[in-house]
Amino acid sequence: MIAFLKCFLASVCCLLPLFALESWASAAERPNIVVLMADDWSWPHAGALGDKTVKTPTFDRLVREGVLFERAFVSSPSCTPSRMAIATGQWHWRLGEAQNLGGSLAKEVPTYADLLAAAGYHTGFSRKGASPSKHTYRGTDPFGTRFQNFEAFLSERKKGAPFCYWYGSGAPHRPYILNSGKAAGMKPEGVDLPPGLPDHPTVRNDLLDYYAAVQDFDREASVILTQLDKEGELENTLVVMSGDNGMPFPRAKATLYDTGTRVPLVVRWGKQVKAGRAVSDFVSLCDLAPTFLKAAGITPHKAMTGRSLFPQLKSKCSGQIDATRDHVLTGMSRHCFPYPRQALRTERYLYVRNKNPEKWMTGRRQGPPQTFDFSERHWPKGAEAFCFNVDPSPVKQFMLTHPDNPLVRACWAQAFGPYPREELYDLRNDPGQRHNLAQDPDRAKELRTVLVRLDELWSESIVASPKNK
Repeated sequence: MIAFLKCFLASVCCLLPLFALESWASAAERPNIVVLMADDWSWPHAGALGDKTVKTPTFDRLVREGVLFERAFVSSPSCTPSRMAIATGQWHWRLGEAQNLGGSLAKEVPTYADLLAAAGYHTGFSRKGASPSKHTYRGTDPFGTRFQNFEAFLSERKKGAPFCYWYGSGAPHRPYILNSGKAAGMKPEGVDLPPGLPDHPTVRNDLLDYYAAVQDFDREASVILTQLDKEGELENTLVVMSGDNGMPFPRAKATLYDTGTRVPLVVRWGKQVKAGRAVSDFVSLCDLAPTFLKAAGITPHKAMTGRSLFPQLKSKCSGQIDATRDHVLTGMSRHCFPYPRQALRTERYLYVRNKNPEKWMTGRRQGPPQTFDFSERHWPKGAEAFCFNVDPSPVKQFMLTHPDNPLVRACWAQAFGPYPREELYDLRNDPGQRHNLAQDPDRAKELRTVLVRLDELWSESIVASPKNK
């Protein structure tokens, strides 16, 4: 109780400056908004997050000049539903067909880009928006009009109009150039191996190639920041740098472990925020849409279930800002194959509920596993290439072709299943989420507590009205 009161009082102190927020928002000049979105980038693969191998000077700069969110999670660890959730400010499971990889968003569902455009913003994107969606119903991408690059986007802006731009990098999505990490000077022994992957030279080399692609994204982001500065717009631009889901490796992307759902997130907004702070509140990337709208002086749409990040951005504090942000929900519907899952993540526990996992389609054919020559940079075709909802890669191929290797055997179940109906991880003692306690009779009380809370929060999320006034 004493600990709770201390946390509550600290939150109140941090929130005191926000009572005049609405008058500030309506009186100030409307900011530009720029989102720099990586494709398949997991926490903590950045220099400022403690990774000593990958070099991310642009991200590190934004951390120094902005606010780092240490517990940021995507709604879904799959690109289309994750990006649709960001665009709409809603949990992806509320979005019908758009909750699936390649699904399309209903025409009547509002997006932050729609609302900003209606308010006079110049909106658009470059490279990857919400693909591989075909945008069957809207006919357009939810992030606006496609432009060749940021320079082309700015050239069509009306003089003096604020703008909202989404840069959807193709990195660090596969395929990679084999040995590009070594070519960039990185050493396999410098890799901090993610939990649940076998410690083998093939794995370490593939991780270096992933790091090289992360560095590509960081350089792309730097070009856009340089252009903003050249245009004299940097200080009046709310800049977000993040990723849409976890790294494209087994037990990461398309799973509800942290390697699949936890992503880097930093926000820079010139003098509007106290820089150099790290916030430990649990946040979802669904929260970005209402944040952008409030920054523009627009009331978030009633359908949006995300919560504005203004309390965290406008506070002067680090650490926990809002005591109610003590959890986050994540989920999966269908990636390449249907994998219905729900999860509740708190500081202490990760609870995952797998719906009828014995009926899941794996995509695996009979006989020896399909193999590819990854020295050729190509994207394999066919369902089996993506079996178990895992992108084709040297790591996956090594694991599938060496199932009896003791290192692989120890990682197999969390990478490829079969999955139990329930998973419970005690993050205090098991931060890597390797030891499932759901069947431990000594943990029955904790299991019941998180199960009931997940049910309550999930039910509320389906019918919830917005918490942004």
